[in-house]
Amino acid sequence: MSDQVEARDKLGVLDWIRIGLLITGVLCVVTGLLPAAEAKQNLARVAPLILFLGSVIVLAKLARQAQVFDVIATRLAVLGRGNYLALFLLCVVFASVTTMFLNLDTTAVLLTPVLLALAARAGIAPLPLAMTTMWLANTASLLLPVSNLTNLLAADRVALDAPQFLARMWAPQLAAIAATMVCLWIWYWRRSARGADRYVPPPMLLLSGPAERALFGVTGGACLLFILAIPFIRNQIEIAATIAAALAVLAYLVWDRRALRWSLVPWQLLIFVAGLFLVVPTLSRLGLFEVMQALIGVDPGWAGSFRAATAGAVLSNVANNLPAYTAGEAAVPVANGTQLLALLIGTNVTPIVTPWASLATLLCLESCREHGLHVPPWRFVWTSLALAVLALLTAVAALLVTG
Repeated sequence: MSDQVEARDKLGVLDWIRIGLLITGVLCVVTGLLPAAEAKQNLARVAPLILFLGSVIVLAKLARQAQVFDVIATRLAVLGRGNYLALFLLCVVFASVTTMFLNLDTTAVLLTPVLLALAARAGIAPLPLAMTTMWLANTASLLLPVSNLTNLLAADRVALDAPQFLARMWAPQLAAIAATMVCLWIWYWRRSARGADRYVPPPMLLLSGPAERALFGVTGGACLLFILAIPFIRNQIEIAATIAAALAVLAYLVWDRRALRWSLVPWQLLIFVAGLFLVVPTLSRLGLFEVMQALIGVDPGWAGSFRAATAGAVLSNVANNLPAYTAGEAAVPVANGTQLLALLIGTNVTPIVTPWASLATLLCLESCREHGLHVPPWRFVWTSLALAVLALLTAVAALLVTG
């Protein structure tokens, strides 16, 4: 066990890249490539987002340690009664709700390994489960500001609180999930793709002692309280996330203090975001803004919206969705709210074609490797490309029709 902890604590290649990005951002400020006043303004904008992201991931990790996700996943498999169609629908709902209300990184980091472990226990085909979380971690991240870091940025830019954002994005979200379900069933879940008629429902997962039951109840309740607070907190969602995470931490202080480790804090992701908000503005000052403006244009209508979404989709899969959005946001005129939301759709639902397109996709693939699941590369790329095109077209069309 100590060897596993030590292995997790070692810095990997991605960790060094994130550290390098932050150092590069600091050097941009020190050398004057990015004025200190602009750097301060950018970091002030992203500080509440970093607090939210850190808090919600700590909350989700503690809930996972308390087996909240494992119990839910097991009960869904039992509820499916060996029927793959029922399991498919239940897993789509589970992954979508987790992504929409607890952030896409929760689905990638926590739900993927939970479902893969469930697959091993119940003899369920693992690839359909893995592709479900991998795709829905991205395509189900449109509904609320908390679903994705890019949503928080977009909601701030167009001045929409959580209920207003939901009212604007519910139709694109339904379209993206529907497209995902069609592609999942055709290429991964139907009989000829999954390779089995039925599965054996696993035994119910039981919590053994009073401490386990207490941690399950408090951390699960903290997650539920956070979800219920979203419509009321509105523009200060980081407060709700911090309070919910504090409740979970308090529960572990009482019942299992040894489980509280500094590794619970997603420092790698936090320094990546901070570094990004120093490097991308610097690149914009050095010519990236003009390039993005040429790619996206300034047309606020249908053509301009599809152009922005396509530009965001291509850049996300070439580089990464977060820098693609932040660079594109600077090039979209402030008055073009619909065009900005179309860019958001392009950077949210399509970064599934290349492994590095989004952190969620990368984390899901890493979970697959850790569980010994081989994801066929070419099958992954061409099916993901088909979904990316279908989800982008239907979601942007839904945005424009309902707008």
